[in-house]
Amino acid sequence: MFPPFDEALAFKYCKEIISLLEEKKLSLVYTTEKISAERFANGIMIGVLVAKNSAQENKIFFTVSGISRKIEGKFQDAIFVEPVVSSKKIMSALQKNDKEIHLLTEKLKACRKEEVQDLQFRRSALTSESLEKVHELYSFYCFDGKNRPLKQICKNRLPPTGTGDCCAPKLLNFAFKNNLTPLSMCEVFYGKSTENKISDCKYSPCDERCGLILPEILGLKILYRDNDLIVVNKQSGLLSVPGRGPEKQDCIVNRLKKLFPECIEQPSVHRLDMETSGLMILAFTKDAHRNLCRQFEEGLVQKKYVALLDGILAKKGIPQSGTMELYFRLDIENRPHQIWDSVYGKKAITEWKILDVEKYLSPLENKKNVTRVLFIPHTGRTHQLRLASADSHGFGVPIIGDTLYGHCEPDERLMLHSCYIKFTHPSTGKVMEFNCECDF
Repeated sequence: MFPPFDEALAFKYCKEIISLLEEKKLSLVYTTEKISAERFANGIMIGVLVAKNSAQENKIFFTVSGISRKIEGKFQDAIFVEPVVSSKKIMSALQKNDKEIHLLTEKLKACRKEEVQDLQFRRSALTSESLEKVHELYSFYCFDGKNRPLKQICKNRLPPTGTGDCCAPKLLNFAFKNNLTPLSMCEVFYGKSTENKISDCKYSPCDERCGLILPEILGLKILYRDNDLIVVNKQSGLLSVPGRGPEKQDCIVNRLKKLFPECIEQPSVHRLDMETSGLMILAFTKDAHRNLCRQFEEGLVQKKYVALLDGILAKKGIPQSGTMELYFRLDIENRPHQIWDSVYGKKAITEWKILDVEKYLSPLENKKNVTRVLFIPHTGRTHQLRLASADSHGFGVPIIGDTLYGHCEPDERLMLHSCYIKFTHPSTGKVMEFNCECDF
């Protein structure tokens, strides 16, 4: 994961904590009774969060990874953040199946070959049951102040062991629970260096565990961030900018401004339809906003989208690749629909490439053949790709889940995703490229 907040100040405090540990002025102690020699020798991640409270004062919070250790001693006026779930509660949840799992493990060491599969299956089932009981204990306060269960965050999928015990989820859960505004956050490895971790070096939140839950806690999936701009992966179903009315205020822009209060009032430089997912660029400063808007207006930003179309394009005689030029305008009697108008319509140029024909299973378990298409828009018209797909002047085959120009089943999303973007950084002049795989 890309670090969600600036690391500089928090990194400085991480280094100070490590120095104090080395000088024995702080102590790293175990909070569980039985510790294996292997675990005792393992290093640990130390995390620091600098956050602003309601009185606009900067406060320091620190923690360590896992549930079995903590740091004791005074470090400035910093507060040590405890695990989201205590080791005592976790041990209690594991207790029911623990003995039987150990017995099955011993049996596997001495069993006949024909017994292995059955014993492994039974042990795996018990392990999954125990892990599920542990994960039921976890919930996290998120950017909007709401407390969400881990199972809801992971959409009822079973996450890896230890999910929620890294530094970043602990610190952010504490921050949002206590109405704090994060300013700087960093994690540093402390202990004997390994192939994967070097002592005293900072590391980003892990993809394996933190990557599952931090986007929900933060409200944004951050792919890149610096002082000028941020690149996020917008989820389908979320507005890009606020609409009219209180029910349309939850959007990428307002979530960004909540996480980064010093952001400019209007950070968006382009938009994605609510139902479309994928890459979005937003600006933190007026200069960056002006520069990026100019790049979009002059067609200097390159974008690519992936879509699933409801049918087989080849059967309609559509070639493997090509470019289409269409003309559309707003249907003033049926907003926000766009309609074909060769006289008054705005020109929309779209390049396409057919990637594959594949099977699709809808939420209602309807099976159908669909075409996966790569779209490269050369203009930025409203609903350009949806119309290129669905309109009779285009393919005449709508994108799956299109509520405006096609058909959408209950719980079905629009199968359109912004997968690639290329632009020039407004301050450095460096060419920036981002790829973002779709989840369909």
